[in-house]
Amino acid sequence: MTAFATLRRAGVLATALIALATGSVRAETAEVHISKGYGILYLPMIVMEHEKLLEKQAKAAGLGDVKVGWLELDGGNVINDAMISGNLDIAAIGVPGFLTLWSKVKGNAKLEVSGLAGLSATSLYLNTNNPNIKSLKDFTAKDKIALPGIKTSLSAVVLQMAVAKEFGDDNYAKLDPMTVGLPHPEAYTALVSGKTEVNSHLGSPPYSFMELENPQVHRVMNSVDVLGNISLDLVYAPKRFIDANPKLTAAFVAALEEADKLIADEPARAATIYVQSAKAKLSADEVERMIKDPDTKFSTTPNGVMQFANFMGRVGTIKTKPATWQDLFIANVHSLPGS
Repeated sequence: MTAFATLRRAGVLATALIALATGSVRAETAEVHISKGYGILYLPMIVMEHEKLLEKQAKAAGLGDVKVGWLELDGGNVINDAMISGNLDIAAIGVPGFLTLWSKVKGNAKLEVSGLAGLSATSLYLNTNNPNIKSLKDFTAKDKIALPGIKTSLSAVVLQMAVAKEFGDDNYAKLDPMTVGLPHPEAYTALVSGKTEVNSHLGSPPYSFMELENPQVHRVMNSVDVLGNISLDLVYAPKRFIDANPKLTAAFVAALEEADKLIADEPARAATIYVQSAKAKLSADEVERMIKDPDTKFSTTPNGVMQFANFMGRVGTIKTKPATWQDLFIANVHSLPGS
C-alpha cells in the first residue's frame, strides 16, 4: 500500500470515528480526491480548485463541508492506475485514456467507470526542432516524439489518428516506436534546449505555443486539421462512487459549469488564476490570448468523443465500443447536444 493510500484510509477511518462519536451520519462522502493535469485543457479544474467551487456547490446541495483533495497527474495510464487503486474519486483525462479504461472494465461492477461531463477542446501541435521534418512522412527512426504516455495518452492517440489518415488504418502505429513518455513541461524543456534525443513534441497550450517562440522550433501538424475542434479531455469517476454520491456528483458538474462560465465571462481573471496556480512562466495577457484562441473551448458537452471511440474500435485498441456517446456518460448530461 502506498503512503498516500495509507494516509487516505486513516483519514476515512478518522471521519467514521468522529461520526460515531458525534452521532452524525452522512449519506454521502465528506472527502473527495480529484486529479487534474498540466496546461490550458485543465483550466476549468484549476478554476474550480482556486475558487473552491465544488465546496460551494456541495454546501448548496445540503452536503455540508466537503474536503476536496487535488492531485496533479499526467498521462492516461498514470491516471487510470490511480483510479483503479482507489486513490482517486474523480479524474480529468484525455478522451482516449478514459475510453481505454471504460472498455477494459465494462461489465465489472466493482471497477466500471462513467464520464461525468466533457471538459475542454483545443489544438494540439506537433512541434519539432529537426529542420528536415515538414510532414509526418519525414519522421525517421532517429527522431523521438515526446508524449505524456505512449500508445494510450491523448497525444499518442491523436498522433495515431493522424498517421492513420496519412498512411491508412493498417499503419496507425507506424510512429509509435518513435514516441517517448514525458510530461508536457519536461517535453517543452527538452525540445527548446535541443540537448536531448527528444526533438519533437505533440503537446497542448501553453507548452505548444511557448515552443514556437523558439526560432529553432517549427510546427508540423495541428490536431484541429485532422480531427476538427472536438472535446479532447473529459472528467470521469467510478460508477460505484457515482451511485453512492449522487448529490456530490451533481454538485461537481454544477461546479464545472460555474468554472466554464467564469472563463467565458472573465477570461482575464481566469488567465490570472492559471498563472498563479500553475506557476507558469507566462504573463496573464499571454494566457488570456490562448484562452481566446478560436480552437480553445470549455464546455461540459462531450463533443466528438465518438470519433475517438470509432477509431479505437476500428483499429482494435479497445475491445468494447460504445454504441452512442450517452453509453459513456451519466444520465445528467444525456440531454446535452453531445456526439
